[in-house]
Formats: sequence, C-alpha cells, structure tokens
Amino acid sequence: MGLQIKQTERAPLEDEKIVELYWKRDEKAIEETALKYNKYLFSVAYNVICDRLDCEECLNDTYLGAWNAMPPSRPNVLKAFLTTITRRIALKRYHSKSRQKMIPSEMTASLSELEDFVVGDGDVSEDFDAYRLGHIISDFVNSLCTRKQFIFMSRYYVADPIDTIANDIGLSRSMVNKELAAIRNALKEKLESEGYSI
Repeated sequence: MGLQIKQTERAPLEDEKIVELYWKRDEKAIEETALKYNKYLFSVAYNVICDRLDCEECLNDTYLGAWNAMPPSRPNVLKAFLTTITRRIALKRYHSKSRQKMIPSEMTASLSELEDFVVGDGDVSEDFDAYRLGHIISDFVNSLCTRKQFIFMSRYYVADPIDTIANDIGLSRSMVNKELAAIRNALKEKLESEGYSI
C-alpha cells in the first residue's frame, strides 16, 4: 500500500498583504499572486488568445510586470491591476499573432459586436479623438447599474463568453444577450448625442 500524502490547501493571502510583499521585494509575492489569481488571469488571457502555451507566457509576463510595477505603484484593487496587465500583454500577443494568421477567440467575437461603433478608414486620428471617446465610454459605463456594468466589462474588457457571464450573475444566455443589445443601443445613442455618427 502506497504512502498517501495529505495536502492541505491554505487560504490565499489578502490582497493588501500580497501588495506588501511586492513592496518588500519579497519573491513570495509572485507565488502568492499565482496561488490566488492564476486561474482567473489564465481565463482573461485565454479569452483573448485561445492558446494555452501563449496564456502561460502571458501569466509569466504578468507576474514580471507586477513585480516591476510595485513599487512605485500601489494598486487599490489588486485583481483589477493584474487584469489590466494580463489583458495588455494578451492583446499585444493577439495582435502579433493576428498579423500572421486569423485566430478565433472570444476577443474577436466581442469586438465584432462593437465594430459598428468604432470603424474608420485607417487613420483613427482623423475620425475621432480617441482620448475623448474613451472618456465618453467610461462615463457611460459608470452611469450603468452595477449589473449592466458587470455585463459590459465582462464582455468587452475581459472578453468573457456569454455563457460565463450568464453563470456568474445567474441569468439565462438569452437574457445576457438582451442586456448586451440594450447596452449597445444606449451606447450608440450616447455617442450620437456627443457628435459621433454611427
């Protein structure tokens, strides 16, 4: 009979303690970050690039990015901070790979839903001021109720699949699709009221 080793899972550290480890330049910070957020960050990267090996590299780059950013940065919400790093890295990899070939991903699907809002003839600076547009969209998202904010950010920032969003908030897939359609229509109206022709 073989020896069985009982592994005990311990609770992850609180975010403030993880951030403190980064500030102390303690390499345990990366281990604690991975313990708490690896699965979530992997799903963020996978929604963008749909390749397991690339996702692993994105996570390694995320942990390095967090290590290099703290200090001087001290994030208020560690999960959002890490999500932003992971998403930027995954998007760079996505754009690099998409120049070589078409890659199906949830990011492609979610962006295609918004393509009517942000179309141009190649010279974005002539079509609209991206900085101003970003503020308008940010104000719009902040004006939404909490549930709609979650749906919008999950779909268009994190690129979560519709089924995942539905499961997260306890709605049917069709209800999430209806909510997304309503949000897109409201965004369209907001952009048109600000002078953007859609």
